[in-house]
Amino acid sequence: MALSLRSWVANEGSKNILLVVWLTVNAVVFWRTFALYSYGPQYHYLHQILGMGLCVSRASASLLNLNCCLVLLPMCRSLLTYLRGTHKVWARSGRRLLDQSRSFHSACGTAICVFSVIHVSAHLVNAVSFSVKFSDEFPSLNMAQYRGQDPRIIILTTVPGVTGVLMVVILFLMFTASTHCIRMSSYEVFWYTHNLFILFYVILMVHAVGGALKYQTNLDTHTPGCMPTNHSSAEDTSTNQERELEDWPQREPICREEAQFQSHFPETWLWVLVPLCVYCTERVCRYIRSRTPVTIVTVLSHPCDVIEVRMLKDGFKAKPGQYVLLNCPSVSSFENHPFTLTMCPTEKKRTFGIHLRVVGDWTERFSQLLFPEVSSGDHILPMMQQRNFPKVCVDGPFGSPSEEVFGYEQSVCVAGGIGVTPFASVLHALLEGWSQYKLRRLYIVWVCRELQSFYWFADLLCSLHHKLWQENCPDYLNIRLYLSNTSDLQHLCEERYQALRSRLVIGRPKWKLLFDEIGRTNQNKRVGVFCCGPRGMSQALHTLCNSSQHTHTTFEFNTETFC
Repeated sequence: MALSLRSWVANEGSKNILLVVWLTVNAVVFWRTFALYSYGPQYHYLHQILGMGLCVSRASASLLNLNCCLVLLPMCRSLLTYLRGTHKVWARSGRRLLDQSRSFHSACGTAICVFSVIHVSAHLVNAVSFSVKFSDEFPSLNMAQYRGQDPRIIILTTVPGVTGVLMVVILFLMFTASTHCIRMSSYEVFWYTHNLFILFYVILMVHAVGGALKYQTNLDTHTPGCMPTNHSSAEDTSTNQERELEDWPQREPICREEAQFQSHFPETWLWVLVPLCVYCTERVCRYIRSRTPVTIVTVLSHPCDVIEVRMLKDGFKAKPGQYVLLNCPSVSSFENHPFTLTMCPTEKKRTFGIHLRVVGDWTERFSQLLFPEVSSGDHILPMMQQRNFPKVCVDGPFGSPSEEVFGYEQSVCVAGGIGVTPFASVLHALLEGWSQYKLRRLYIVWVCRELQSFYWFADLLCSLHHKLWQENCPDYLNIRLYLSNTSDLQHLCEERYQALRSRLVIGRPKWKLLFDEIGRTNQNKRVGVFCCGPRGMSQALHTLCNSSQHTHTTFEFNTETFC
């Protein structure tokens, strides 16, 4: 496919600039630290013992400090939501750049793991060097107690060594549990191991206190490599004065005192203090905010094991497309799971709602608390009012890319299965009053494997469709429904869903043809494309947005990411 330069710049330009800046900062920090420990006179004697191991270990340590500082900032959800909401300060390109916060967090986390491997490997070499190249001239400079000491003893009997081993174990657990397969199959494992970062930061600050590596403090009275006083006197008495005057400029300077060494003042806490304080302050504020009582008003059971929960909370305000973190102490006191708001509070109606699919241990236990008398199976339950709902805590709302749907005149919302939830709140907002928004045409493309899944929001789609027809705007909403499972062909039989029957297609969507049609209809315009669905669908749409043949139509791609 031919590349559309305008679309590529819109989708990839800002994040590639951010990537280049981040890589450049890492490279500069690495090189400056490497050069300092290679050529700095205060490290002359230490470099003689450790060689390249000293330079590599310290340079990688600086990058660990840098990325441990940066990795927390993308996880400050409230701060990012505030920045996203300041439309007067941030242009749309800047707000879209905030959508890359999770990717930036992953990049920093990967860098921490990579440079940790380099740092540990370099220090293993240093432990061997301290043992083999034990300095009898400067005993205080050695980590080893004597020449030939077992390097394993050096590692396991020192503060830097023990704390380093603990951090490696924690990083290994966090890294392995962060893989896509574990996040999808066992979110609880990912959540618990990832919160070990608090312990990691505590150990990291203790790690720097050990003072394993030392620098020379008296450079003015002891030039590195100078000759001891007694050695210079013996040489002077064995030569004549004329030879001494000729050779003096080429000889080493005379030491005025013995070299003195001192451990570095620990600097790690200076790197991580500000982002750690920002993150901890936010978490405390979020905890206090989430303790505000939440009342479950209604629970609805939908087809295909989907549950709708409608709630009420004082002072809760949200925008269409945002999401919340839900906590149910009866299921787990510590786990918080993200759910997109499918209904936001308005001036007329203060309730808000979410749709959750019963997949996994947490949602299954939560559904059993909502419907204690009915096991989760193929039952389709009517509206159920219940007095003793479980206690829930709601943290949020938080910003997401779907907030920008109203920022374009033309938007395309593509959903796969339960991924339609971010766009349900958009449809509810349009039903309240579509004319107040900049949006002038909305494409809804919804792909499901089972016909019953369309019933989740069929009433909402029909209501908005009828409203727009009554207000003489039939072209405002373009609905495309695709049933990907062709083994059991069915149709929406209910009479009230007649508006959706002609829009239901059996089979998978032909994305290229669809985008060609949208491109021809919206020449010389910017079209916002929003996707929430499987990774394969998101990748296909991303590629199409960057390679549209309609060079005068710019497709700006936005995607939702969970966990």
